[in-house]
Order: sequence, then structure tokens, then C-alpha cells
Amino acid sequence: MTVRQSKAERDAHVRLLHAVERVATLLTDAGMPPMASRVFAYALADDADRYTAAELAESLQVSPAAISGAVRYLLDTRLMFKDREPGRRADVYRIYDDDVWSAIMLARLPMLEMWEGAVADAAAMIGPGHRGGRRLRETQEYFRFMRDETAAMVERWKAHRKTLS
Repeated sequence: MTVRQSKAERDAHVRLLHAVERVATLLTDAGMPPMASRVFAYALADDADRYTAAELAESLQVSPAAISGAVRYLLDTRLMFKDREPGRRADVYRIYDDDVWSAIMLARLPMLEMWEGAVADAAAMIGPGHRGGRRLRETQEYFRFMRDETAAMVERWKAHRKTLS
């Protein structure tokens, strides 16, 4: 937010920040770290499609150090992506704008597959004759089911999304 902004621009920015805080509160209540929640909510609500860390810090009125940790979390969880733009020295960060939630859900599939495999290995170590082994096999099947259903749900969402105006 710059000093040269008009009152209307400042008012619009304040409304944006209130909207960001509303969404960030939901994300934080669901377990996301507070600053990561604010950065992600800002990227969802703001009109720009790419941000440097400095731009995020200025817009959210926080320190660059706070942004650094938040962006690292969002990159690690694949909620944001890092790009390099020709002629810019700073990295730029973005969400997948075309269909953000499908991209996020599909990015979870390798994690579910990894968990499925790890639990399968653990179940094999314990063996089928133990209650713990049966619970682990059921957990393995749950992750397989979630992986299959997530992919199918995204396809249903894409069909539904086409009907939206």
C-alpha cells in the first residue's frame, strides 16, 4: 500500500485485508500456520497472479521474515509454487490460478500413494495374524480409497466447474 493511493484504493485494500483475515482464520482453525494462512488467503483473494516476498510483506503489512517462513510452508505443502521471471532477480510465488483446488487436491495424490506404501510395508512387517497388522492393512486400503476417490472427485468437479458462469 503506497502513500499515493486514493481513498477509494485504500478502502478497497482494507476490504481485501478483512476478507483475507476471514479466510485465513478458517485455514488457521483447520491447522495451517497463521502467517501461511494469511499469505495463501491473500493469494486467493487478490487480483494479481504472482508475488515477490517483498510484495506480500508490503501488502499484508508484515515483516519479510514472516513471509519467508510462510512461503516455505506453502511451497512444501504445494499450496504455492515458485517461479523465476526473466529480468527479475527475486523469486515470484503463485497459486495455480486456473483451477486452484483441483491442483491442490491432485498434488496430494503422491503423498497418499507414499503413505499407502509405507503402511503396506509396516503391515507386512507385523503380519496378518495380529490386530495391529489388520488395522494397518485397513489404513492402507483407506489411503488407496482416498487416492482413487480424490482423482475421481476432481474429474467430477471439472465437469461441474464447466457449468458455472
